[in-house]
Amino acid sequence: MRLTVIGTGYLGATHAAAMAELGHEVLGVDVDPDKIEALSAGRVPFFEPGLPELLKKHVDSGRLRFTTDYDEAAAFATVHFVGVGTPQVKGSYAADVRYVDAAITELSRRAVGKHVVFGKSTVPVGTASRLQQLASLTVSERARQAREAGDTQAADALENTSIEVAWNPEFLREGLAVKDTLEPDRVVLGLQKPGAVCDGAGREAEPAAEAILRECFAPILARETPIIVTDTATAELVKVSANAFLATKISFINAVSEICEAAGADVTTLADAIGADARIGRRFLNAGLGFGGGCLPKDIRAFMARAGELGADQALTFLREVDAINMRRREKAVDLVKESFGGSLLGHTVTVLGAAFKPNSDDVRDSPALSIAGSLSLAGAAVVVHDPQAMETAKRVFPTLDYAPSIDEALAGTEMVVVATEWQQFRDIDPVHAKSLVKRAAVLDGRNCLPTAAWQDAGWEVTSLGRG
Repeated sequence: MRLTVIGTGYLGATHAAAMAELGHEVLGVDVDPDKIEALSAGRVPFFEPGLPELLKKHVDSGRLRFTTDYDEAAAFATVHFVGVGTPQVKGSYAADVRYVDAAITELSRRAVGKHVVFGKSTVPVGTASRLQQLASLTVSERARQAREAGDTQAADALENTSIEVAWNPEFLREGLAVKDTLEPDRVVLGLQKPGAVCDGAGREAEPAAEAILRECFAPILARETPIIVTDTATAELVKVSANAFLATKISFINAVSEICEAAGADVTTLADAIGADARIGRRFLNAGLGFGGGCLPKDIRAFMARAGELGADQALTFLREVDAINMRRREKAVDLVKESFGGSLLGHTVTVLGAAFKPNSDDVRDSPALSIAGSLSLAGAAVVVHDPQAMETAKRVFPTLDYAPSIDEALAGTEMVVVATEWQQFRDIDPVHAKSLVKRAAVLDGRNCLPTAAWQDAGWEVTSLGRG
């Protein structure tokens, strides 16, 4: 098939490369010329394991191209995936959907014929229905203007043009995005209700989205991957509900870790025990500094905001506490570092290992690691940061921090180490060698990822979260 992917950030670039891998001809579309230039040269402007190789493979083969031109996109294909960002509105919990709106508007101003748009962005429930109306009205207005201008041929073509908006949410994990796209746990498709898709003359158009998506994902579905076909509202809610559940699970174990700290219990052993229950499961029961990134924090806030708009705000009040627990763990880490120095950080050096919100990523959006580094610096400490991949992105957010190019350089002469991102490189640090580099052998294991006994045997003072 020929298809476009509108938006070439983390989601869009991965989806575009994966669709090319499935055998389709793909045109990536973005308004950022620098990003398009990099992708066209086969370079990924962010870190995602496996994606650079996949991207270059299909750019070189000619199966994958990129453009900033919506006219080219509308002429290239009648199947479009929209994967633009939906960040949190400044000063509000709500999601900013203007980039999704812009993508649909620009396409609707140019499309002729039968087009299908699959939204992949995480959006407030009701967005797909609203976008369907926007697309239909835009096409109808174009048809009216052509008729009034006497352009009968264009008017006839537009009156037989329709844009069907469906929703196909993504469930990508940063660091595993290529695998999650090509080998998903499930495929979800939300369709408009009958009669919601209209052509330029206001006539109902035959829904085509399900058949087209099945063709797009044929190799994936051939492996008996489950496909769930539902209405657009349910499909939109699936993604935000999944993220809210994961955030709740993480904050639950972090809330329990606060009790463990007070009672002298071990949250890691506790998590192993309750995670053995098949109804609960061990995944995402890792106490520590909490969650971050560009999805979970802003998605649960947008979920709450949308529930309030729908008059169901009481249903999600618990998510406020989920968010509060998550932020409290960062404050706890900073307090533990202060306590280690008798209450004041002035004149002391602290090394923070980690800047990305999770390993195998260079994403520092709402990163607990970088948040803690910034707070320690504001409290008077000289902070040195090292991360295997996120140094450049971190520097753009916190240029005043010191950044060391290696672990050894980050540890040299420091008085305390904070492990804030569970990179394998940090798990593998030799505590005996590390002790020879530091001024004071104290470590806060913010991710409960170090072999505590080995570090203690090497002479380190080890502090862990939730292990009183």
